[in-house]
Amino acid sequence: MYTPGNDVLEGAWAHQLRLGQDVRFVLAAVGGGGIRVAAEIAKQHIRHLETVAINCDPNVQSFEEFDRRVYLGPDSGIERDTGGSPIVGGLLARAAEPALERIFDGATFVIVVGSLGGGAGSGALPYLLEVASRHAEVVSAFVIRPFRCEGERRALADRAIGRLHFVEAFVEKREQGTASLRTLDNESLVSSYGGMAFGHIAQHWAELIRQHIETAFLAPTEALLEAARAAHIPQLTPINAVPEVGLPAVAVPQAPAPLPAEIPPLFPALNAEMRPEVELTFEIVQPAPPPEAR
Repeated sequence: MYTPGNDVLEGAWAHQLRLGQDVRFVLAAVGGGGIRVAAEIAKQHIRHLETVAINCDPNVQSFEEFDRRVYLGPDSGIERDTGGSPIVGGLLARAAEPALERIFDGATFVIVVGSLGGGAGSGALPYLLEVASRHAEVVSAFVIRPFRCEGERRALADRAIGRLHFVEAFVEKREQGTASLRTLDNESLVSSYGGMAFGHIAQHWAELIRQHIETAFLAPTEALLEAARAAHIPQLTPINAVPEVGLPAVAVPQAPAPLPAEIPPLFPALNAEMRPEVELTFEIVQPAPPPEAR
């Protein structure tokens, strides 16, 4: 599991980065099963997370849980699906590559969820990973493998997983440690959880992916940016305290106060060594005699 570090969020301006804007988290799902799993995540409205549904079925445009919806197909509606052919799914994804470029342009972390065994997931996923790997800093891919009883779909999924190892941009990121691939095998749920209801399968995988998004991307990134902001706050240098010099407050008595028996010293608050040395000079002057006495 990759944890973002300073190699992704470094620089003198890290403290100014805004989550969800400068640092973007994108969850992209392709294929019917992948979209069902991602829809469970989208319903939770995870902070800063953008959600995108991509499919070759025009019904994808009605999935309001997602922030954006991409239909890989003609607007005429004549070709409603791939017919289970990965070749058709791949051709449609390649034709929609400009739209995929816009989705992942500026993305920092991308999580891709693809269901294999059908035409859309098996055929479009390689193109989706290629475009995402060219734009994003970190890519995590989750592929859902059908049950063993699904026979041909499971075999088709295995061949699709093999093709992912030839997606150049994605393979390069995996070698650099900034991309990962994890297979979510539905068959493993049979031995681990017994008779899990079909409707709970999507919820199970959604919770696993949600935890990955939280622990691998969101929480570490928030901690790094918070540390960058804290380090950027200027440290205040304490200024030497300068005592204020002013006249002492004078209380106005309500009644005349009697004169003290002794007048207090002139500087009672100062130490003896701080008192000023004052030299007093006395001169006796005799008054002049009146004129009659002269």
